Amino acid sequence: MRDSYHPVYIVYVISFVLIFVCTVLPTRGVHNNFAHSSGNHLNLAINSSGSHQNLLHYLNAHLKSANIDTAMLYQSLNISDPVELKSYLRQFLHVRHKKHFLLQETSQIRSLLKEELKYRTQTPLSVWPVKKEAIVEGDVILGGLMMVHSRNENVTCGPIMPQGGIQALETMLYTLDYINKYQKNSIRIGAHILDDCDQDTYGLEMALDFIKGSISNIDDTEYHCNKTQIRKVISGVVGAASSVTSIQVANLLRLFKIPQVSFWSTSPELSNKQRFEYFTRTIPSDHHQVKAMVEIVKKLGWSYVSIIYEESNYGVKAFEELEVLLAKYNVCIAIKEKLVKDSGVAEDTAYDEIVLKLLTKPRARGVIVFGSDQEVAGMMRAVRRMNATGNFSWVGSDGWSARGLVSDGSEAEVEGTLSLQPQANPVVGFDEYFLNLTVENNRRNPWFIEFWEDHFKCKYPNGSRTPYNSDYNRTCTGKERLTQNNTAFENQLQFVSDAVMAFAHALNDMHQELCGGNKGLCEAMKPTKGSDLLKYLRKVDFRGLSGDSFKFDQNGDGPARYNIIHFKEMTPGSYEWVRVGEYMEGELRLNLSEIQFKRDHPRPPESVCSLPCDRGQAKQYLEGESCCWHCFNCTQYHIRSPTDETKCVICPEGTKPNIEHTECLDVPEVYLKYESQWAIGAMALSTIGIITTAFIGLVFIRHNDTPVVKAAGRELSYVLLTGILLCYLVTFVLVMKPSDIVCGIQRFGTGFCFTVVYAALLTKTNRISRIFNAGKRTVKRPSLISPKSQLIICTGLISVQVLINGIWMVLSPPRAIHHYPTREDNLLVCASFISASYMIAFGYPIVLIVVCTVYAVLTRNIPEAFNESKHIGFTMYTTCVIWLAFVPLYFGTGNHMPLRITTMSVTISLSASVTVACLFSPKLYIILIRPDRNVRQSMMPTSRYKSTSGPTTIGNNNTHANDMKKPDSIKLTSLDKPKPPLKSTSTQTTTAGLVNGDALHEDPNLTTKNKSPSEDKSRAKVTLTTSREEKQNCKNLPLIADEIPKILSSTSEKKHQANAEDLKNHKVNQDSVNNNVNTLESVQNTTTSMTNSL
Repeated sequence: MRDSYHPVYIVYVISFVLIFVCTVLPTRGVHNNFAHSSGNHLNLAINSSGSHQNLLHYLNAHLKSANIDTAMLYQSLNISDPVELKSYLRQFLHVRHKKHFLLQETSQIRSLLKEELKYRTQTPLSVWPVKKEAIVEGDVILGGLMMVHSRNENVTCGPIMPQGGIQALETMLYTLDYINKYQKNSIRIGAHILDDCDQDTYGLEMALDFIKGSISNIDDTEYHCNKTQIRKVISGVVGAASSVTSIQVANLLRLFKIPQVSFWSTSPELSNKQRFEYFTRTIPSDHHQVKAMVEIVKKLGWSYVSIIYEESNYGVKAFEELEVLLAKYNVCIAIKEKLVKDSGVAEDTAYDEIVLKLLTKPRARGVIVFGSDQEVAGMMRAVRRMNATGNFSWVGSDGWSARGLVSDGSEAEVEGTLSLQPQANPVVGFDEYFLNLTVENNRRNPWFIEFWEDHFKCKYPNGSRTPYNSDYNRTCTGKERLTQNNTAFENQLQFVSDAVMAFAHALNDMHQELCGGNKGLCEAMKPTKGSDLLKYLRKVDFRGLSGDSFKFDQNGDGPARYNIIHFKEMTPGSYEWVRVGEYMEGELRLNLSEIQFKRDHPRPPESVCSLPCDRGQAKQYLEGESCCWHCFNCTQYHIRSPTDETKCVICPEGTKPNIEHTECLDVPEVYLKYESQWAIGAMALSTIGIITTAFIGLVFIRHNDTPVVKAAGRELSYVLLTGILLCYLVTFVLVMKPSDIVCGIQRFGTGFCFTVVYAALLTKTNRISRIFNAGKRTVKRPSLISPKSQLIICTGLISVQVLINGIWMVLSPPRAIHHYPTREDNLLVCASFISASYMIAFGYPIVLIVVCTVYAVLTRNIPEAFNESKHIGFTMYTTCVIWLAFVPLYFGTGNHMPLRITTMSVTISLSASVTVACLFSPKLYIILIRPDRNVRQSMMPTSRYKSTSGPTTIGNNNTHANDMKKPDSIKLTSLDKPKPPLKSTSTQTTTAGLVNGDALHEDPNLTTKNKSPSEDKSRAKVTLTTSREEKQNCKNLPLIADEIPKILSSTSEKKHQANAEDLKNHKVNQDSVNNNVNTLESVQNTTTSMTNSL
């Protein structure tokens, strides 16, 4: 089928019209000469409103003159009423022989009547089809183009169509009767109805009758028409039924501006108002039907379907839209084949080939069929021939569904079909009207006898011969009646009625406006202008005989309302079309529970090329196939891409696939928690350290003024205890959940606490080293050894760490990050723990540790009583060992972050604990356990004398020189030269106890002249007689500094007692005094500065 006629064909049509105008119409001028001829008498009788007797008189006279049996003609025509006879003869004279009142002689009438009688009784099949028309008189005439007969490949018109043909025609007549009888319109509407036999070419030929009136009334002198009698103009056309016919007719009617309203033409092409300006329709466009079909396919879960479409405008346009919409929703087309329409080529083999092609794609179970009933019926027969029944599930268009032509005899093949029908309700009163029709009371329908014969399978007496009633052996009695049981009704007659009603409302609105509602037509509507009528037609809004409201949309189409119908087996061998859903306003409502594609099989069949891949699998498409694929598994840490199902994508860091490999799940965060065993162990150790440090601090505060505390250097001791406490507290920060703030505290705290500890220790060791080194060279007091100076030095050392941390945090702000060392790990850590930058926090403390250790080594050989530096040395050595062990442990833990943090916490706590044990435990021992040693004498250093035999006099150089051992670090250079005699009798007392600078200032009269006899008994006294210079040196002999008392306190008590006894029992002479003074000069030089500073 062609979508539309070629321009050459349009030229042919116009040429035919012009020939008709120039040859036939001019002869109409002879009507004025008919008054004196017998033929004119008959014409006047037929067209007059005179008595029946006059009509019969003229008719009998002409029949007798023609030797025609009147009774036989009446019987053949089945006419008994002169009114019916008039109508028939008008039809006979006007249409059948195309003479149009051109009869001039009685002989012509005779021959024509003889021919008609002969045709009625002996019509040969070669003249089939016979052109007939149904006429309804009115002020305004509507053309009607119905497919009374179906299409046939061998002849122009096929068998009668009971539902889509006769019932549609009767619906138009019924609606006109209702309008003219019940609606108070000012004009009466008539009709001129023709049969197009569902053929576009034949339908176009019939449509030429509709434009004759328009041409005959063209006001143009070139036609030279005598217009004494004007033919009534067709104001509008109802029809045609099929889209292909409507397209051809619309092209013709557009030339003459005749509005057309179709009732069943659904092609989307007709919505184009630039091409089909005068075309409208009461049925929705197939554009909406195609969308509904695609929604059904989606609802059924099909992704691989075939399409069979009719080779016509109706099918091709639908297929084009189907391709676009199916591709949009990723539904692939397996097979696409055309059904040949109106061609003798469409033999059984053509249908068989289509079915064979469908069978080559067995997974494409779903098939969309867009065609007309005849073509689809041929394909269903092919399905049965190829033993393919049940292999396919059909989704049908409205062109063939619910049509007995398809389903009758092919029920098993059609079973399970889902189809669409434009939603329509029965026309109120029509069923009763139609069932009451008989041949006798329905003479205005010239095709009703054929319908009667076809319906009851009998031959009506003296009926016209057709290619389809020759096999009927039974004669119709005339008593047959239509009933509900033997009559099936077309379910879309509403659209026919709405088309007629639309014209009626438009004509009435036009008449009200142009004629003021007066009866009959006014001059403004003689003739009715199609362009004006079209404007009123597009604006109508009414409630039709079906009860539904109606108005055209912006494209001149009917509202998009569809019923979803389903062909199912209700009982074994009994099939019915049932409603299972609807498509309204673009929304599909489908009741799947009512659908059974095969009896007892409610689930829809699968129509996919490849089954969906399992979870965790991706697709690999086959070459040239967009819906066929192989599935492959995604690997361990991959999932199928959510945007591209052909790819497997790796899960982002911190996530891993779920079991089905369908999505990536977050890996649980891992960080050191308070309740973990590692954290509990580290916090327990730190808690013990905090308690111990607090205890030491309380003891020191409690005994703040005792010699031991004073000798330890109270200021630096408290700084040292603060640093130790911070070391223990850092553990609790390290085990907290990482955050930006926590990471900042960790970064600052870990380095800062060590800096405080080792800055204090470095200040101590540096002070000791400077004092002893200075004593070797000069008696001048070293600078910056006072407590205040020491605190300033310590603060300066700590400030360096603060500055480093500040710059570091500005350049690299602390932040908590997720670290993913493996796919299974998600470590929440501080960023500095992962990178080597964390060593910045320990860089400066390490430098302090190294320098402090060096000082500890350098001061290892000071006098035995000054063993504070040795304790610091032990502390530093142990600390170095701990940190050397920490490095491999820290980096050897790998990605075990809780263990790594625990290692650091324990290392910091151990370092603090070593400091506590080595530096503060001896002091606590003296304060708490040996308070008797917490005196000045115990804190002062003494000369190291050894007595080898009996009492020895200090003044005896011979014996004393052998027994006395010089400290390794002191050079007694004063013994090499004799001292002058002392002029002063001042005495200086040297005590064995520790007295720091504070004690000295509190008790400045620590000279022998102020001592009582009882004190002389408990202390060793040496009276020194020396020169003024030597006496001044002895007077200025300082006490031992606070760094040394711990060393001095370690001197054995036995040795002190021996020295004291030795001093009591021997008289000190001048030489031995000189020797002693020379021996202590080096100590004096060492301690002078410290004593003065205190």
